[in-house]
Amino acid sequence: MTRLIVLGSSNAIPSVDHENTHLALTSPKRTVLIDCVSNPVIRLEQAGVDVNAVTDIILTHFHPDHVSGVPLLLMDMWLMGRRQPLNIYGLHYTLDRMETMMGLYGWIEWPNFFTVNFCRVPADDMAIVFEGPDMCVYSSPAKHFLPNISLRIELKGGKKSLAYSCDTEPCQAVFDLARGVDVLLHEASGNFMGHSSAAQAGEVARQAGVRTLYLIHYPTGRYASGDLVAEAKARFEGEVKLAVDFMQINLD
Repeated sequence: MTRLIVLGSSNAIPSVDHENTHLALTSPKRTVLIDCVSNPVIRLEQAGVDVNAVTDIILTHFHPDHVSGVPLLLMDMWLMGRRQPLNIYGLHYTLDRMETMMGLYGWIEWPNFFTVNFCRVPADDMAIVFEGPDMCVYSSPAKHFLPNISLRIELKGGKKSLAYSCDTEPCQAVFDLARGVDVLLHEASGNFMGHSSAAQAGEVARQAGVRTLYLIHYPTGRYASGDLVAEAKARFEGEVKLAVDFMQINLD
C-alpha cells in the first residue's frame, strides 16, 4: 500500500495537537520524509513508520519549522546502528546551509557514520528530484521569503498523483505543478507575503483542476480562526478537507 501520512499540519507556530507541517510518503519500495521537524523518531513511531525504513528526505526550504529535526534524526539513526545510505534532496541554498549546520555539530567525527548523500536539485520548473521504480518526484520553485520548492509526485502503476505547495504565495509555478493531480496539499497560513489563504488555495485547486484539496500549514491552537474549508469551497467545487496530524491518505 502507498500512503501519505501527515506528521504535522500546523504553520510555524505549533500547538498541542498540531505539530509543524511535515509529511511521510510510504510505499513498498521506499519511505520519503518531506521536511523534518520535531522529534522525528518519536513522531514516526507514533505514525507507525519504521525509522530504519526511511530512504529519502526532501527539504523544501531552510526555515526552522521545516528542517529543525534533521540533526536529531541523523544522530538517532547513527546511534541506532543505521548502515544503509540516506539521500537528502533540496536546493543548493537549502543543502549548503544544512551541511553547514551539521558541520557545527562536528558530525564528520562521529565514528562509523552511515553515508548521507546530499542531492542538489536545480531551481527549475518541473525539475526531477528523483525517479524510482514506483514513483517520480518533481519540484518547481515557489514564491516564499527564501528559495523554496513545491513538489509533484507521480506514482507509477496506475496509482494517484499528488502535489504539495509548501509555503508560497499563489504563483504560476504552483498552478502548473499541481495541474490535474488527484490530491493537492496546499498551505493556508493566510493572505500575506510568502503565504496563501484558504480561499487562495481553493483558487489554485480550481485553476489546476485537481480532484481533492487538503488544506495544511494553517494557524492552529489559540491562533486558529475561521472556517478554512468553507473559505476554500467558495472558490473550489471539488472535495476539500482539513489535514490533521496523523491523517493517512491512501494513494493506491
